[in-house]
Amino acid sequence: MRLGDRMAITVERVGYMRFRCCVHLAFLCAISVLTGCAYLPRSGPGDASIARGATQAITTDKKQAKKGVVDYALLDLNQRVLAFAQGDDLGSLFDSFGGGRGPAPEILVGVGDIVQVTIFESASGGLFVPAEASVRPGNFVSLPQQTVDKRGFITVPYAGQVRASGRSLPQIQKQIITKLENRAIEPQVIVSFVERKATQASVVGEVNESDRFAINEAGDRVLDIIARAGGLKFPGYESYVTLQRRDKTATVYFNTIVNNPDENIYVAAGDTIYVYQEQRVFQAFGASGLAGEFKFDKEKLTLSEAVGKSGGLLDDRADPGQVFLYRLETRDTLKAIGVDVSRFASVYERIPTIYRTNFRDPSGFFMAQNFNIRDQDILYVSNANSVELIKFLDVLNRATSTVSGTSTDARLTRNNAKSLSKGLGVRVLEQ
Repeated sequence: MRLGDRMAITVERVGYMRFRCCVHLAFLCAISVLTGCAYLPRSGPGDASIARGATQAITTDKKQAKKGVVDYALLDLNQRVLAFAQGDDLGSLFDSFGGGRGPAPEILVGVGDIVQVTIFESASGGLFVPAEASVRPGNFVSLPQQTVDKRGFITVPYAGQVRASGRSLPQIQKQIITKLENRAIEPQVIVSFVERKATQASVVGEVNESDRFAINEAGDRVLDIIARAGGLKFPGYESYVTLQRRDKTATVYFNTIVNNPDENIYVAAGDTIYVYQEQRVFQAFGASGLAGEFKFDKEKLTLSEAVGKSGGLLDDRADPGQVFLYRLETRDTLKAIGVDVSRFASVYERIPTIYRTNFRDPSGFFMAQNFNIRDQDILYVSNANSVELIKFLDVLNRATSTVSGTSTDARLTRNNAKSLSKGLGVRVLEQ
């Protein structure tokens, strides 16, 4: 056999073997992808490896996964929904403590308060006013200031120990008079505060002057105490107020107190008011122009503004008729809207809820313009069905291009062999 013929056969065999190797490699890669082969490049362990390596696993079975791991309600945004699903629903000071209506609570004496007792007699020569009363002004005597002791008592000469803690000033005055009326001449008593330490409220956190403040006898409300602390350091739409009273705590959005007078309740002795900053955010995913976490940066943010803030709807991907908002909604709100909440487990204090908006409908924009976003809401824009089809066709194209690419490699090998044989003066046999 001539040299040229032998070389042509050799080159052709090399091309054919390379073709077979490429096909075999493509097949192995496909099997590796399907079986989760660990030899392919990846940034970490695969889901199959994690599942196999677990000592114990509590997973969702296929039947439950089809039904849905979490029960949720789906509501189309309409006028009825708008009437009930509005505003921030974080908590209520009025519901937790009351005290928003009616007169201010009475200020009672407590342990640590400093008081002064003044005793009057109707004539000189009595128990406290000497006969030569002309040498001193008035027919009264002011006792030295004293602190209510740990047991809650003060001491009055000739009256002994008098309980003060937990009583109002008139109640203390009445008891002292009762104890002195058989010894003094028509005694009258005035008890007054010198310094109130037991009837104070503390303001801490993101205010300009954290301190303890004595509650005015006319009564101080939450906003009054915050004002006495120098006001907020940050804008109201980024601030929250937590009120701690004995063993109970409630948190409310600051602007809720401003907008709802019932929430501006009276402060009680021993209250602690904690003001903190927390920027409200929402997350956006899916076929929106931008994905991620976004700050409100304002007091109120509507659904239409949130869509705009997250880049709007992608014209080549989004389905305008399927814009969803995920939220944990209260049972009372859903019940008012008309949802049968009995179908949800009673352990749910807040029920997972999805609100759907149709931006294909012109009225959907007006609905979105009047629907307020809440902190931690999730906005999801669904892909159009045509986009899912295009994705499938793209995957199919990639899969078929692997085979076509291998055959192309074989053709390139033959072409290169032809060029080489021409330079050597030999003939390459065609397959």
